[in-house]
Amino acid sequence: MNAAFPAVAAALILLGGCLVTAGIRGIGLRFPGRSLRRGRWRLPSRSVQIRGGVGFAAGAVITLITGIVPAVVLLPVMAVMLPDLLGRIPHPDVELLEALDRWVRLLAAAVATGKSVSDAVRSTRAQAPPALAGVITSFLDRLGARWSVRDALLAMADELDAADADAICAALVLISERGGVGASTTLDALAANIQARLRALREINAERAKPQVVVRQVTLITLCGLVLVMVMSPGYFHPYTTPLGQLLGLGLGACYLGSLVMLRRLALPPRRARILVVSRSEVSHA
Repeated sequence: MNAAFPAVAAALILLGGCLVTAGIRGIGLRFPGRSLRRGRWRLPSRSVQIRGGVGFAAGAVITLITGIVPAVVLLPVMAVMLPDLLGRIPHPDVELLEALDRWVRLLAAAVATGKSVSDAVRSTRAQAPPALAGVITSFLDRLGARWSVRDALLAMADELDAADADAICAALVLISERGGVGASTTLDALAANIQARLRALREINAERAKPQVVVRQVTLITLCGLVLVMVMSPGYFHPYTTPLGQLLGLGLGACYLGSLVMLRRLALPPRRARILVVSRSEVSHA
């Protein structure tokens, strides 16, 4: 066992160094979310790189003092992952629904005066929510580039990339092609449906947040307890200085982080399937 200790220690230190180096070079952790739905890797932020470096340095110090080599692997990984795993879950769908609700009501009021879809969008552009300012500007730019209203709306739906936005864009396509006195009523019905969805989403998100609070508290208590035991009774961790103990400690830490990842995934809302999926080659803007 003693002869294997240097090999195990060197392997664990090398693994920790590789993890931190990979994070600094751009292989960031990925969590399901709206910004990653297209499957792209994002460069880690400066704060993530700093956390990884500080965690690696702290792990190296603990390893030198106590001989617990897994610290040089677990601490940088925990420093990078825990803030994301235990932080507040973003709800971009709620923010988008709030913006769509306001915009649809503006359009309904404009269409009720007899304006076309394109004119209604232009006249309400200044009052549109900031979250939709970019896509509305792109929509008007496409119209200025001689796109048809239908193609511009389909491109807007593709840009927003959300099922609720698809329903609104599909209704606007029908209104632009058929018109009719029921246009305002249709948009009002869509706004009422969005309001109902918003209420349901807020209740669901509130319920999903409760387990996260418990997990955050349990993790904080566990980490504080480990630090307290390490300071007051360092002999408790002596078995983890052996090669078998090193592997066991690394496995326990990996299992705990894996359980946090699973809980995070369960807390994230599932993505609804879109109804307007149009490839760019299918959108003609001649």
